[in-house]
Amino acid sequence: MIAITFALATESSAFLRRVGKKTSKSHNGVTTVCGWIKNKEIVILHTGVGEKICRYRLENLLQETGFTFLIGSGFAGAVREDLQVGDLILAENFSDPQLLSVAQRILKNRAVHTAKLFTSKTIIDSLPERSAMAQRYRAAAVDMETEIIANACLARGIPLLSLRVISDTSTENLPAPPNVLFDVKKQKTSFLKLSLYLLKHPNANRLFRFARQIRFARENLADSLITLLQSELVNPQGAAVSKPPTK
Repeated sequence: MIAITFALATESSAFLRRVGKKTSKSHNGVTTVCGWIKNKEIVILHTGVGEKICRYRLENLLQETGFTFLIGSGFAGAVREDLQVGDLILAENFSDPQLLSVAQRILKNRAVHTAKLFTSKTIIDSLPERSAMAQRYRAAAVDMETEIIANACLARGIPLLSLRVISDTSTENLPAPPNVLFDVKKQKTSFLKLSLYLLKHPNANRLFRFARQIRFARENLADSLITLLQSELVNPQGAAVSKPPTK
């Protein structure tokens, strides 16, 4: 069985539409979705944004089931200027070397970069801060969960492949302040707060453009994950994949 994580449903919706025989279950208040891609059984978890909720939800997932490997997926913000929206990042500093090598080969015809990913404790919007981060950590992109996921996998001996898609670049600020776009404490966007912000700062065109970016990134990530899962990607021990139920 393969685990796949996303931070939010916003990141996973295009992928979930293509998963067969879906069922969902809850354990300790954490919901997972089970399904099949080709002959591979998968479990999808939304970790939430940030360290605290990500660690809690992962603990619930990983203590219950043994996984052959885990794909840590979702969006990332570029901190390197050559990265564009929709580009893929294979995180070399978090991924199992064998899984990384196989994924590089399978995705070689896509806009994929093998590079370092940095996990931040906060949402990074400042362009100077992103530039400084690129230099300090030699990172290409930033997210808020992968390091937590990597540590949890390492503690349990579960191989990890980190695959992220660029949702915003290092050359343009987000269309609204991070705390307006997403409330980390509540794990959702306050549309009232966003509406009030837009009334005071009429930049709807930027917001619509950002929404298009998100849709494009989400579809490209889904296509890439399907390509990986329909390939001969196996765990490093070469374990055979499962067979889907007939009904």
